[in-house]
Amino acid sequence: MTVDPSEVWSGPLLPVDEGGLVRPRIGIAGIAIESSTFSPHVSGDEAFTVRRGDVLTNYYPFLTEGSELREAADWVPLMQARSIPGGAVAAETYAWMKQEILDGIRDNGPFDGFFLDIHGAMSVVGLTDAEADLAHAVRDALGPDVLVSAAMDLHGNVSRELLDEVDLITAYRMAPHEDEWNTKERAVFHLLSQLRSSVGDDPQARRPFLAWLQVPVLLPGEKTSTRIEPAASLYAEVSKIEALDGIIDAALWVGYAWADEARCQAAVVVTGYDRALIQSEASRLGRLYWDARDDFEFVADALSLDESIEAALAAPEARPFVISDSGDNPTAGGAGDVSWTLGQLLARPEFRDGSISVIHASIFDHAAVEQAVAAGLGAHVDLLVGGRVDPGPSGPVALSGTVFSITEGDADAGTQVVIKAGGVHAIITSRRKPFHHISDFTMLGLDPQHTDIVVVKIGYLEPELYDLAVGWKLALTPGGVDQDLLRLGHHNLAPGVFPFDTTGTPALHAIVVRRGD
Repeated sequence: MTVDPSEVWSGPLLPVDEGGLVRPRIGIAGIAIESSTFSPHVSGDEAFTVRRGDVLTNYYPFLTEGSELREAADWVPLMQARSIPGGAVAAETYAWMKQEILDGIRDNGPFDGFFLDIHGAMSVVGLTDAEADLAHAVRDALGPDVLVSAAMDLHGNVSRELLDEVDLITAYRMAPHEDEWNTKERAVFHLLSQLRSSVGDDPQARRPFLAWLQVPVLLPGEKTSTRIEPAASLYAEVSKIEALDGIIDAALWVGYAWADEARCQAAVVVTGYDRALIQSEASRLGRLYWDARDDFEFVADALSLDESIEAALAAPEARPFVISDSGDNPTAGGAGDVSWTLGQLLARPEFRDGSISVIHASIFDHAAVEQAVAAGLGAHVDLLVGGRVDPGPSGPVALSGTVFSITEGDADAGTQVVIKAGGVHAIITSRRKPFHHISDFTMLGLDPQHTDIVVVKIGYLEPELYDLAVGWKLALTPGGVDQDLLRLGHHNLAPGVFPFDTTGTPALHAIVVRRGD
């Protein structure tokens, strides 16, 4: 079935085979976060939004009341915890979330199937393959007969240890991730399809084969956006492979570049019943990815911050001009409080008299927000901002200006203040928040569409910012998700991973496994 990957997967489900399960019991659980091991930030309880019960079921648009997929099973929503990217998860936070899932399985079972909603790049303090640890514990609690289908981000990692605990596994096919819900629905659709099929005389009949291959390439998402080549063509191959007879699903992961773990590299999984075909197609896709390794380029001009600012100043017709402050991008795992870029903006004489307008989004600093709120709207404040979690190259930066706006009650950021210093409008938040939408700015009294330069902690631009930008540069700034991977200091990657090692030539032959064989 061919669908638009930007839309929700639509089915329809095939009829239940003789001997298939008419209304299987399916559990839902998972933990989803992308964690940089190079960021000093630690993701604790406060980082996660936890959904349980009906709130969790209704979180998925394809499981709304009356929908085909909702009516096709008895859904048992346990707990799913989700966080914006950050640093490694605190061991105690992971422990209670994992235990709640396991308790939920034991208290609410038995199950016929299980939807495991994860990211794939969760790092936990003290662990080196957190998703495999979670999947292993879930499998032990479920027992060997339950079919498990996992949905993942394409920036996740697929180790053999994770693969061995699931029966179906798939990933996003778009970066930016416009197909997030499509992917989760695909994972559920395939799970239901297998459960509705007949076992016959083969107890393994509902378990497909998985052809798995790790490709020793590790690149940042900003070089692997599916908007541009070669990722655009590589991901087009994924859909073509899935459409072949004998294949259920195909998936390609680029891996997560800002964790220092052996599992971090690209991966391919092709799922189906034709063993020879899935093996050959997985191997072919892996070789295509390897052969393209030198062709990946940043999605925008990647320059120093000074060069990016100079480019913006030299193009007054390109307004607004967006600059990605990429090294501390909270949606890749950066701490979100590196203040070096803000300090550089404040030091530029071009911005002091206010003739050129600049927005910087953002720095989270609860103490600085409290000081600004106490001073009040319109007051002059002298603050030290940022650098409290990740000091980076600057530590806290002195910010003197006027309290331009105070906005309370944001679900993610808490209280937000804007400090105007010359032409620079610096956004300071109580908690970490990504700025992806125009409304993120306008709710603060800012108008990015009529601002000269918008500097935002992001890598590739999310759709609304992409449409906003008349000019755009990707600034190679410092932080826990530094785009210059070679200066981060990886020590624990598997041997031969490009671009850290450029000497080897991998075999790139997929292995075929089926759980229980």
